Amino acid sequence: MGLAEKLSYIQQKMKVPKNMYNSFGKYNYRNAESIFEAFKQFESEYKVALIVGDEITMVGNRIYVQAIATLMDCETQESISVKAFAREASDKKGMDDSQITGTASSYARKYALNGLFLLDDTKDADTDENHNECETGQKKKEKEEAKEREEEKKRIQEKRTEIEEICKKHNYTPEAICKSNNYIWEELLDETRLTNMLYSLKQGFGEE
Repeated sequence: MGLAEKLSYIQQKMKVPKNMYNSFGKYNYRNAESIFEAFKQFESEYKVALIVGDEITMVGNRIYVQAIATLMDCETQESISVKAFAREASDKKGMDDSQITGTASSYARKYALNGLFLLDDTKDADTDENHNECETGQKKKEKEEAKEREEEKKRIQEKRTEIEEICKKHNYTPEAICKSNNYIWEELLDETRLTNMLYSLKQGFGEE
């Protein structure tokens, strides 16, 4: 029996249950690990081996992971290969570089295996693991942004207090200074303008 015929029988017999569930999209799916497990029963029966690998390739200015799934006949060393590509995301919140590459590698390997064994699949970038990672990253970003806003408010208040103290010391009022520069003191909450105003006051009164 030639390798092409062996592959045909494997394609007809292989059953890979979609035993993973995406609660976000509400559907079942399979991953590469499920396909590996389903293939093991055919290794001895047909004397074949499955080899899967990937490599990084540049297309234009984007990075892709190219996966190659190879079915090898252990008796004749004949082989049949299928390639698949997955593009690395330029940015994925909550993930470091190794996680981004690993995710692209998982996709590419699964797609290559799907092509080799004629499997369909519905898993995409919205599976639980990726949705949860993005959700965690988004929450982390929101938390950091909220912290930065609070720190900025604190810095603004400190600058306003310092300006008021300098003005009081030299018998001026912040309102009068702001008015001469077409500002309204009560509405002056811009950190850059407050910083410049504080610097000018210190320079003018020799407090630097």
